[in-house]
Amino acid sequence: MKTNEPVKILIVEDEMIIAANMSLQLTTLGYEITGILLKGEEALIHIKENKPDIILLDIQLKGTLDGIETAQIIQQDYNIPIIYVTANSDDAHFNKAKTTNPYGFISKPFKKQDLQRTIELAINRFYTEIESEIEPTEEDETLPFILSDCIFVRHQDKMVKVQIADILYIEAERNYSRIHSKNKEYLLVVTLKDLEDKLPNNHFLRIHRSFIVNLSQIDEIATSHIVISKKAIPISSDSKKQLLQHIQKV
Repeated sequence: MKTNEPVKILIVEDEMIIAANMSLQLTTLGYEITGILLKGEEALIHIKENKPDIILLDIQLKGTLDGIETAQIIQQDYNIPIIYVTANSDDAHFNKAKTTNPYGFISKPFKKQDLQRTIELAINRFYTEIESEIEPTEEDETLPFILSDCIFVRHQDKMVKVQIADILYIEAERNYSRIHSKNKEYLLVVTLKDLEDKLPNNHFLRIHRSFIVNLSQIDEIATSHIVISKKAIPISSDSKKQLLQHIQKV
């Protein structure tokens, strides 16, 4: 998902030919590969520095940790969907892997379509689980999912990840809200007031009835307006005082 940022996938597979083929197929499908690793121990280090959105994990790895043990350790600290890749689909391995509640299984040899469908199902399940943690409203289908460093917005019939750091400002358009990011705009079927209530206030501040701004993106503060990416946005004296107080805390 690019600012429309692509879904980031980590491949943990000790057969390099299979891993390289998987990486090529996923790249052509529009996904971003954060790494191709041979061992579970390497995956644990990688995740700390470059957290993926999904992990494709071979069940039978050749390192100290097998895939299932690696998944168990990951799940202690991270909520990352795991899809197992396996050439061995016997009941014993399946039942052991099932205890980690994976988001899917891909059997080797696999087809490009197998990858695509399994990953799409995993993404849909992850969104559904996020949604279930939010108090239901009539607008559940259109409200964004807001996490600590990004928000998922509905765009062209799919959910797209937008990094909070990339959002410049959000503008009201009657009962809609338009997110202006560094590279793209997103029109949401939600009022600015409803969006304001959900956004993290350490990043965003409503400075006008029609504008919420990302505090980290402000370029200038003038008497009656601020400037973000050459856009002058009006601000009242009371909002300006509040803005200055917020900036001092950031």
